[in-house]
Amino acid sequence: MPELAQEIVRAIQREVPEYAGPLQGDFGRGILTGVEQALRRFLAAEGEGEMDSGRIYRALGRGEYRAGRSLDALQAAYRVGARVAWRRVSRLSADAGVPVAAQHELAEAIFAYIDQLAAESVEGYADAQAAEAGSLQRRREELLMLLLAQPAAATPVLEEAGTRAGWRVPRRLAMIALPPDAAARVARRLSGDALHAADENHGYIGVPEPSGLVAELAAAARRYRLPVGLGPTLPLAEAARSWRWAELAVRSAHAGSVVEAEARLSDLLLEASPDIVAALRDRALRPLRAETASSRARLEATLLAWLRHRGAQTAVASELRVHPQTVRYRMNRLRELFDNELEEPETRFALELALRAEARTPTQRRRDR
Repeated sequence: MPELAQEIVRAIQREVPEYAGPLQGDFGRGILTGVEQALRRFLAAEGEGEMDSGRIYRALGRGEYRAGRSLDALQAAYRVGARVAWRRVSRLSADAGVPVAAQHELAEAIFAYIDQLAAESVEGYADAQAAEAGSLQRRREELLMLLLAQPAAATPVLEEAGTRAGWRVPRRLAMIALPPDAAARVARRLSGDALHAADENHGYIGVPEPSGLVAELAAAARRYRLPVGLGPTLPLAEAARSWRWAELAVRSAHAGSVVEAEARLSDLLLEASPDIVAALRDRALRPLRAETASSRARLEATLLAWLRHRGAQTAVASELRVHPQTVRYRMNRLRELFDNELEEPETRFALELALRAEARTPTQRRRDR
C-alpha cells in the first residue's frame, strides 16, 4: 500500500498541472494524507475508519476553494488515483486467478468509492463558499450600520470597512426602508452593488449613486406585494437622514407601492410625531366626538373637502359625489358643531392637518395610536 500511495501521488503530479509542483506544507501533507487514507478506508471492513476520514476530503474541497481554484483539478486527481489503483489491483487480481466477474465487481466498487470521495469534497467546497459568503455579508451589514451611525463615521474609517466588505465607498447614497424579511430579495433585484441588512423591525437597503431606482423598486414592490419607502440621495455623511426619511415614508406606503420621501414631505411631517398628531386630532376634532361613527365619517370627509377647495361647494360635491344641497346641509351641521371656529385661519389649518392624518389608512392610524 505505501508503494501504491507513492505511485498515485507521482501520477497526480505528472497528469494534473495544478499539482505538478513540489507537494510542500499543509497542501502537500493534505494530498499525501488523502491518498493514504483513501486506500486504508477502501480496504477497511465496512464501518471501520468512517468517522473521521470523510472530514479529510471535505477539508480538501475547502482547501481548493480557499486557493481560488475550481474543483476540476481535485476531481481529475481522484480519477487519476482510481485509474492507477485499479491498474495495480487488476494486475494482482489476474496473477492470483481472481474470476473476471469478481474483478468487475471490484472495479465498480473502486469507482463508486471515488465518486463518494468527490462528493465529500464538493460538500467541503460548498461549505467554504457558504462560510465566506456569510462572513462577507456580516461585514457588509456592519458597514451599512456604520454608514447610518450618528455622528457620521470619518471617511478613512468607511473606506477601510468598505475594503473589508468588498464594497466601493461612493460619494452619495439613497436608503430604502421595507419589511425585514424582504431586504435581501429586493436588494438582489436592484442595479448596482446594494448593501442590505435587517433587524427585528426594519429592512435596510443602501444603494450607491442610484440611477433608475424608482422603477426597479416599483417592480419589486409589485412583485412581492411590499410597502417600500425611498429616502433622498444624499452625500454619504447624511446617510442617516436618508434612512430616517425612508423609514417615515414606508409608513405611508401600502402593499405593492413605493413612497418617495421627497415627494411626500407633508406625509412625512405627520408621521414624524405620531403622538403630537394624535393629540392634534383629539383636540381639533373634539366637536365631532358625540356623532355616530357613520355621521362623523361623512362630516369629516365633507369638512376636509371643504377646506381643500376653500369652500367651493360645487367642487366639494363633485369630489364627494353628492348633491350640492347635501354639502350645504352637512356644512350647516358642521358650523353648528364648531360654532364660529371654522372662520378662524388657525383653526382651519389645525383641522386640515388633523383630517389629513385621519384620512390615512386604518393600519397607519392604529400604529400611531
